[in-house]
Amino acid sequence: MGGVGPEVWIATADGRDMVRADAIVVVRLDGERLTAQLRDESKQTVTLIDGVTGANPPADFHRRLVRTVAELAESSGAQLVRAVCDEKGWRWVTEPL
Repeated sequence: MGGVGPEVWIATADGRDMVRADAIVVVRLDGERLTAQLRDESKQTVTLIDGVTGANPPADFHRRLVRTVAELAESSGAQLVRAVCDEKGWRWVTEPL
């Protein structure tokens, strides 16, 4: 996700942390778990979805995240992206910071 402005942030699975979108170099979807590898020497990985809902996200859910971040990169102001699983299924929700 390189090249994305520093104004797009992604919430981690527990909601306590946020990761700047341009720090992510790999997004991996494995069943109920979505992880992101950060661009740093230690290759740290953060969990964006941890599978506690028991419902697998769609197979292209990681691609939807990349698309959402790309669309937000053109907007003004800081934005937060977070995963939500509700009666509508899995989706990415955005909100201003």
